[in-house]
Amino acid sequence: MRSKRSLGFIVVVLLLGALTGTLLGELVGFLLPVGVVKEFFLKSGEIGFGPGTLNAVLFSITLGLTLKINVVGLIGIGVAVYLLRWVLN
Repeated sequence: MRSKRSLGFIVVVLLLGALTGTLLGELVGFLLPVGVVKEFFLKSGEIGFGPGTLNAVLFSITLGLTLKINVVGLIGIGVAVYLLRWVLN
């Protein structure tokens, strides 16, 4: 059975879920007082690769991509997966 949406669409929706959740987690973390709950919301991991440079004679290019995902970002990915299942069926 083929999917109604392309793989690119699914990846974009999952990334938007992760970014939205991470942003909400950061905002909630800044509003909370110092303590264990704040540390829980602000604890995050990074996915990606650091800057790499291609140095040619006439020019140089530096590329890198890092995504910071916290606990609420994981919840955002879960919500995106749920919405994708709902939309694709």
